[in-house]
Amino acid sequence: MDNNNGGSSSNNNKPVRRQPTPPVTEVPKAPGTVPPETFYASASKSSAGLTPPPLPLRPKSSAGSAYTKVNIEPPPTYDTVFREPQLVSEDTIGTDQVPALIPADDHHNWPAVEPTGRWPEDDWSRTDTWNEPMPWDSSWAGGTSQTVMDIDARDQEEETNWWDAELRGTRNRPGRGILPPFVAELLHNPEHSLFSVSVTAPDMRPSGDVSPFIPPSHDEILRAVPHANTYYCRRHHGWVFLQWKTSTILPPFAKSFDVKQHPPLPDQDRRKRTVSCADDSFEKSKKTHHFHFYPKAVDSGQLNPAFHRAPWEVAAQRKQKRRKITSISLDDNPLKELDVKMNEDLPEGHVEGELLDLYVCCQCSLYCIASEAMPGVIALKYVEDFTKHRHEHPPIGRQPDESVVSGWETLITIIENKLWKGKNGQLPISGKTFQNKIGWSSTTGYIFKQLGFEIITRTEAPGTPEERTDEFLTPPNTELNSPEGQEARTKLLRFWVETNAYLVDYQRRFATALKHYKPHPLYVKIDSAREMYQQAIGAHPDQIPRSSSSYPLGSLAEYVPLLQTWKILGITPTTCSSDILIFAYLAQCRCDPANTILYFTHFYAIVAAIQSLGGVPPQELQTLVFDERTRGRFTEEDLQNAAAVLGFGKDGALRLELEDDIEDNFLAEAWRTAIKNAWRDAKDCTQLQRDANEAFKIIAQSRGSKKLMKLFSESSKNQMDPSRAYSVLEVSADVDDELVLTVFMMRVEEQPHQSDKWREALRTIAEVRDSSRLRHFLEEGKDPGDIVTPTRADLPRGLNQLGNTCYLNSLLQYFYTIKELREAVASMANIDVKALEDEKYSEDDLKRHRVGGRLITRREILRSKKFVSQLADLFWQLQFCENQAVTPTIDLAKLALVTSRDEEEEEADRGGTDSSNDTDATLVEDGPVRSPDSNGSVLGKRPRDEQRMDMDVDVPTSPITEETNGYVMISQPSPSRGSKSPRLHGESSSSTMPLPSPLPDVEMVNHENSQVEVQKKPPPLPTRKPTQSDSVMMFGKQHDVSECMDNCMFQIEIALLKFDGLSDSDNHNSVVKRLFYGKLRQRLTQVPAQRRPRTPTHEKEDLFSHLPVNVADSGFDIYDGLSGYFDDVVDYEGEKARMEVTLVDLPPLLQIQLQRVQFNRETLQPYKSQAYVKFGETIYMDRFLDTADPAKRAKSKEVQAELNTRRERLRLLTQNKHAPFHASLKSTLDFLSKQETLIIPDVDEELVANLNGEQDIIEAEIVELKDTISKLKEELENIWKDDTSVAYELTSVFIHRGSSPSFGHYFFYSRHLPEQPDNWFKYNDHQVTEVSKTEVLADTTGSTANPYLLVFAKKDRDIVRTVNRFDPMALEDIDT
Repeated sequence: MDNNNGGSSSNNNKPVRRQPTPPVTEVPKAPGTVPPETFYASASKSSAGLTPPPLPLRPKSSAGSAYTKVNIEPPPTYDTVFREPQLVSEDTIGTDQVPALIPADDHHNWPAVEPTGRWPEDDWSRTDTWNEPMPWDSSWAGGTSQTVMDIDARDQEEETNWWDAELRGTRNRPGRGILPPFVAELLHNPEHSLFSVSVTAPDMRPSGDVSPFIPPSHDEILRAVPHANTYYCRRHHGWVFLQWKTSTILPPFAKSFDVKQHPPLPDQDRRKRTVSCADDSFEKSKKTHHFHFYPKAVDSGQLNPAFHRAPWEVAAQRKQKRRKITSISLDDNPLKELDVKMNEDLPEGHVEGELLDLYVCCQCSLYCIASEAMPGVIALKYVEDFTKHRHEHPPIGRQPDESVVSGWETLITIIENKLWKGKNGQLPISGKTFQNKIGWSSTTGYIFKQLGFEIITRTEAPGTPEERTDEFLTPPNTELNSPEGQEARTKLLRFWVETNAYLVDYQRRFATALKHYKPHPLYVKIDSAREMYQQAIGAHPDQIPRSSSSYPLGSLAEYVPLLQTWKILGITPTTCSSDILIFAYLAQCRCDPANTILYFTHFYAIVAAIQSLGGVPPQELQTLVFDERTRGRFTEEDLQNAAAVLGFGKDGALRLELEDDIEDNFLAEAWRTAIKNAWRDAKDCTQLQRDANEAFKIIAQSRGSKKLMKLFSESSKNQMDPSRAYSVLEVSADVDDELVLTVFMMRVEEQPHQSDKWREALRTIAEVRDSSRLRHFLEEGKDPGDIVTPTRADLPRGLNQLGNTCYLNSLLQYFYTIKELREAVASMANIDVKALEDEKYSEDDLKRHRVGGRLITRREILRSKKFVSQLADLFWQLQFCENQAVTPTIDLAKLALVTSRDEEEEEADRGGTDSSNDTDATLVEDGPVRSPDSNGSVLGKRPRDEQRMDMDVDVPTSPITEETNGYVMISQPSPSRGSKSPRLHGESSSSTMPLPSPLPDVEMVNHENSQVEVQKKPPPLPTRKPTQSDSVMMFGKQHDVSECMDNCMFQIEIALLKFDGLSDSDNHNSVVKRLFYGKLRQRLTQVPAQRRPRTPTHEKEDLFSHLPVNVADSGFDIYDGLSGYFDDVVDYEGEKARMEVTLVDLPPLLQIQLQRVQFNRETLQPYKSQAYVKFGETIYMDRFLDTADPAKRAKSKEVQAELNTRRERLRLLTQNKHAPFHASLKSTLDFLSKQETLIIPDVDEELVANLNGEQDIIEAEIVELKDTISKLKEELENIWKDDTSVAYELTSVFIHRGSSPSFGHYFFYSRHLPEQPDNWFKYNDHQVTEVSKTEVLADTTGSTANPYLLVFAKKDRDIVRTVNRFDPMALEDIDT
């Protein structure tokens, strides 16, 4: 850090009177302040390396913010355009108007509130886990009666209800603030020194004969300093405008300052009441100033006196502005409109001045305005380069520092000779004196060019042997009779002042090295301005002491976890005493109540950091923490813990992150569930209930939900746990509802004054029992007897969750809506399980049927019939149950979620299995192709253990026979193509030569099993270490949604098989096959350029139950997604091949799977794509049929290929790793255009224009791509617009809500068919509600709730009957 001691000038002239400066009252020291001379450390400590830099010397005479001054020779009565800014107090606003940052009719701003004692607390929260004290020591503040400071203008109602946005809107608070030490650092870099500059006119006279000229006048010398409120910074070699003032009249706001984009100004009425916080030493509620920051708010051109840049600076600004304008597209460029707004109602030709930052204290009339560093005549880079060159190349006989001083003095002398001595001679560049004292380089050339000097070439003795060409510097014209001369004169004077100031500071810093050097007289004096502006804004060490290493909070300055904390609280670590920290925290909560929890989080972090570093937090900090906890304050970590308490998070019961789009009703239900779960814990019931209540309150406040807070307030007044409720009524927990009501009415009759207590006890028992009868009594006051909660008879029933089974509930509800499947399953109701277990199947029976392309086992038959029997019972309850929801059995859930293979593995892990019902037929696996392989499941929880096999069309052929007949076997699946949808074996297809056999198609067999015979025993399962996770619960290993659907359909098909010897062995008439399975044809053709001689086209027919749509990017519809599956390029035998898929036969129910799980190759982690895929109520599959018009198909492929190419290009420009390029170029241009102090040699207007040109090119290309994509898409749809014979209508939509592919919440929409096709039902576990189709078809962009499975039914087919409820009225009609 620079020392701020002012340098002394070497002039002997009698200085002209200084500008008048008002007296400033000495700021009294606060009681107990450490004297500056002994503040940092003792002498002994200094030796230990603890000595801080010395405090800067304070100027002897007090001055206002305009301490920069000029000393000029008489006459002393000259007129000046400047008026010295003064620290004055103005009692009235007069005719000036405050900007409309505060509504004129606001009468509620900042009400004064009397200090209060301890804040009220709810009875239930006195011992909650969030309010436990930290274990600092035995003298915890909670046991003391110490009172923490109060501050002015606090509002108890607002602070208590900080979460209430409506209430906050009536207070109009100014937002986050900052304390004076932090403001001092923002005003200017604390490592840089600011100097006030005093100028004395040189005592110089022309020598010899010179042309008549006019030396600089008093006014010109005065204007050499940019403004009375500007200060010189050597580290920037420029100026900073800095002004402070105590006034109820705010400075003039710039017209470009948009008040709507910033927080309101502090209450002006309150600011009038106090001149300065620092002056009122008896007002303890105003510990110090609390400033609020408004960037680029003040127009310096409207100040009095006004401040404008010099003409050459305006030209540079215009150049920068041109760069900025060219770096932004003119279509959305706000600068033109901004220029109009800036200059309207202003005098003609007037432009906005420098835009200054404004700092306003909300407690008093003080404000401060400041600019960024404004560069001097010569940019800092060239000043440093010149100094460095002179230092590294001193002339003979000079020391490096002497060489530097001599070089700058020479430049000063050149300017003085020109301005005060009238010398206009040319300077020979090659002259010995010039080269010795200045030297010529690109830096020197730049300096003279900036000063207006021109290089001319002169030839001496031309045509003779002595001919010589020299270069000379010609000084600029500085005559006052031309604008150019006036500008050059002003520029030279400014350079003269800046160079003098730089040289004075250099001589001060290197005084030891220059002690033998005789300096040139300098006419500028600089004095440190730091203490002056620190004291003015209340940041001086006498006002706010700095901490030493022994100070309680001093060791936190470099503590990394707190680096952001200081900024949030608006303080600096070196000034963070306990009092200042408390004031900063309370002031932030007062002025920005919306972020109360953010401030408490960081305040608490400081207190906790003290403890973590081995210290004991001061008593006053402990007290405030206790008080704030009592008032319900919580940290951001507490909020995360609260979410976990209610079951949110990856490992929570809800398996759902707490995100902003979670509905309030869902949160309320999660709270009620947590309360009920707490009641079931006999040991920790009370504590768990308190935790749930506190968690709910925290979440409600963090969301600013008045609805949730009202619910919490009403529910928590007299809350009790079940044990207390039974105790209050003096009944046991096993009595029935009727007896509970009898006892309740007796208690009320005996002690009516305690009826509220009795009712709360009864309400608790009603909730823990989930008793509709007790609830009805509480609501109506009458005992209805044994009742069932009324639910509309025609409304589908919901399914209660068993724990992480929301996706199973969706699947079971989906099955129930399918008429034929529902009726087939109903036939399996009330099966005798014992009879099933005793039923025997011969080997011939087992070999007669193949399900999923393979033989089945006795074990699978038994478990499948159990599953379907349980499913039939569930369907019966869904039809006849009067309750709102039905609870599936645990056995049904286990059979649905756990496969037979998983059961076998678990039994093997336990040491053995009963294989009496098994058969070797389980070795043959050639199952049906599901569209994607299981490793790329819809929202897969994890990959399956087994690889899915390909399926024939149930033709009983022998693998050996196929090989001997020359059938081609695909033994190597193609490597994964990431986002592409797999086909056979993941991606490759089978092929076939012309067959001599009449068989309709060729079977695909996995290479690993191609040599396995049917009778061969399988290898023993490897021993595994049993594992268990929270998500597994009582069901063992669970699978994802698609695998669960496969398992259910597999078991339904097995259970409905007939083993009487009369049924069809190929199962073509299976209800599962009829409803869900279609047939497709796959053709694999090598790319023509790579085709080898006599290589056939490979072709294969397979069954399918799902069609996959890869969901990676947005901007696609369902047809685009399907096109990517039906026509693609894959790797086959190391070469590229085209895979074409066509539909031979379509099923009645078409299931389209939206594959949202994607893989991030940078993080090597899967993620869920939230991209929106557009779909409608109807889809036409004609274009994908095997019989589609070949000409249309060829044209469609051509257009689709072009469409894909354009979309990929658009994705690269807007969504790629380094995209969007347009924004990147814009940011680069903005950065380059704002560089005023940093000189980048290669950056010029040509580069900016080229970059802007690239930006325009990319912008134009993006616009062209979007237009072309739209036209291509329209052309593609027009090709097939008349092909509408194969129509399917949307019937079901499965939704996954959550940001993770591993967990989340599932629910299901089903169309109300056939009665009301425009209405839909939403099945959300136990809740079934009616919704409109608008909700189902809505654009989900920005939401985490997205479709992952779409189901379409063939149009005009009676397949789906959504509502299947028992109607008692139908029986009455029959009776009549």
